[in-house]
Amino acid sequence: MVMGLTAVMIGGVLVTFALIVIRLADRTPTLPDQVELPDGAHAVAVTIGTNWYAVVTDDDRILIFDKTTGKLRQSVDVE
Repeated sequence: MVMGLTAVMIGGVLVTFALIVIRLADRTPTLPDQVELPDGAHAVAVTIGTNWYAVVTDDDRILIFDKTTGKLRQSVDVE
């Protein structure tokens, strides 16, 4: 009885571990090789959404780009 319970517990841990590994596999965010920023702007931070990415610049702007086309969607001035 104890051996059977031990085997079930070990199997449950292995299945849970396998599901976590499968779920978290290949979650590397993708960015284009180059991002063209406006003249004089330098990137300070980058964040990635599902179909967009945003670049925070050193001149207090947030530039939001389309992930598939790479075109600038929106520019937000930070006060």
